Amino acid sequence: MEADLLLCDHAEAINGKLYIMGAAWNLLQAPGQAITIALAIVVKVAWDEADAPHELVAELLDADGERIIVNGEAVAPSGRFELGRPAGLKPGSTLNMPLAFNLTGLVLGTGQYEWRLTIDGDTVARAPFAVVEPLGVA
Repeated sequence: MEADLLLCDHAEAINGKLYIMGAAWNLLQAPGQAITIALAIVVKVAWDEADAPHELVAELLDADGERIIVNGEAVAPSGRFELGRPAGLKPGSTLNMPLAFNLTGLVLGTGQYEWRLTIDGDTVARAPFAVVEPLGVA
């Protein structure tokens, strides 16, 4: 299975489409401030992987690959999904499934981070980013 993962300011998945605002960034100038991060995801489900349950996890990791913990919980939105094949879909076709996760109130220090997206335990996408001091601040 494959997926595309974009970092953005806000995302919604409605009626099979993604609505995205402020997408494709990889640099935040807000260390120590509460921020909102949205994940815009398109899971590409192969024909032979449809009609079966799958587990998706998006984990926020630090530069050492360790999970970010907030209030005793890992920052890792997750869920189960099963995408059915529409009648008449030809074998070998791919089905797209858009998803959006909006996380508010995250406080991250200066450093390197990464969102790692896994499906059924396999890494399918990564989105690295950095939190830096605002321009003009020494």
